[in-house]
Amino acid sequence: MNNTRLGKFKTKLLRRIRHGNDFMSSSKIKIADEFCQDYKKFLNECKTEREVISFVLAFAKSKGFEEFNPEKTYESGEKIFLANRGKSAVFCVIGKNKTKRGTKLIVSHVDSPRIDLKPNPLYEMNNVSLFKTHYYGGIKKYQWLTLPLALHGRIMLANGKAVDLKIGEDEEDPVFCITDLLPHIGKDMLTKKLAEAFFGENLNAIVGSRKLSIDGETSCQEKDCVRLNILEILNRKYSIVEEDFLSAELELVPAAKARDVGFDRSMIGSYGHDDKVCVYTSFMALLDADCVPEKTTIVGFVDKEEIGSEGNTSMKSRFLEYFVEDLADRDNMKVRHVLSKSKCLSADVNPAFDSNFANYFEQKNSSFINNGVVLTKYTGSLGKNGSSDASAEFLSEIRTFIQKNNILWQTGELGRVDDGGGGTVAKYVANLNVDVVDVGIPVLSMHAPMEVVSKIDVYSAYLTFKNFLQ
Repeated sequence: MNNTRLGKFKTKLLRRIRHGNDFMSSSKIKIADEFCQDYKKFLNECKTEREVISFVLAFAKSKGFEEFNPEKTYESGEKIFLANRGKSAVFCVIGKNKTKRGTKLIVSHVDSPRIDLKPNPLYEMNNVSLFKTHYYGGIKKYQWLTLPLALHGRIMLANGKAVDLKIGEDEEDPVFCITDLLPHIGKDMLTKKLAEAFFGENLNAIVGSRKLSIDGETSCQEKDCVRLNILEILNRKYSIVEEDFLSAELELVPAAKARDVGFDRSMIGSYGHDDKVCVYTSFMALLDADCVPEKTTIVGFVDKEEIGSEGNTSMKSRFLEYFVEDLADRDNMKVRHVLSKSKCLSADVNPAFDSNFANYFEQKNSSFINNGVVLTKYTGSLGKNGSSDASAEFLSEIRTFIQKNNILWQTGELGRVDDGGGGTVAKYVANLNVDVVDVGIPVLSMHAPMEVVSKIDVYSAYLTFKNFLQ
């Protein structure tokens, strides 16, 4: 076999890792860059689950989506939405076949790892006032020390009024901070394991250091005068009293804005790519679909994925199932028959191969930035535990449609066997007897206060979701 024939033979048989620049023209890369400009604005505006849902609801209404009415019958092409407690929502376009041949679903999660305030957070020690916290999701605790943090969330007052806070995002706002120990007097910390050197109970954020001033004079002689000063400020600005913390959901998140990364501006560094990058790309894919779909399409956003999908706003709740059931009833269909014919992309991110930590990846089955959207057959850990493990037939179907639409794509796992692993909402979708596979974007520094994604990969995900829905 001559070298020319051998080259063609190898090209046909061997899996190639294709870099986006080899696959996409300069004009398409420019389109990807432009698409990501609005994505960065979204990241800056939507750092918490409530903010995400508020944003997408307002955007959907501006695009003609109407709130679902369980007593109304909908026709092909109509656009509807249904929100759940301000933290999850579904958006739907009724297809030509309605639900009779099943639906097409994309589901992603709106929550990200962060640091929550405890129900009784405010205290004072040595003339410094601090917030007690309880971290949320899988974080490396040391990464959250010495960062400028912003306070987001909602407080419900005793009179039933809601007070929404977002402090630390504007340039004139104060920020908050969890302190660290300098290396000169913390040498013993350097010899400990990471899990032993940093304690969750010590992730307390400083929020003030001045005593309460009365009539311009610092006359307070009480034990907790700094704490009282913070309470006075909160009461004056927001009508909050200390007891109101008991009915609050307050979160500390990085105060930094989304920024381009690299001299070539090819990447985006930001808090919350996991999983807001899939939320944004799937949502825009639904809005930008330019025809009435054959099957009814549904894009769902759920909460609490980072802590196991527990609670009534998570994928474990029956909110999505009930919504599909209401649609099925109008078509004289049973929901179990609709779901068994449905197809779903569990839109979630995948850890990208990191050359700084190459030993933790198996390179042949890893995803890489700039190589496109990632198909992940299974997640889980310790023998695929906790994974839905997509079927060969459904993987073939998704792979074929991605290739047919000339979209940059790859496959990936979540690290080395027995070293890696993780979970998504896919297994809970699969429990509804729906064909499902994880599809998402490769991320560097996943779960860190600043994660990194490629603009080419973000746009590839958008194209994948749009073509799937159409």
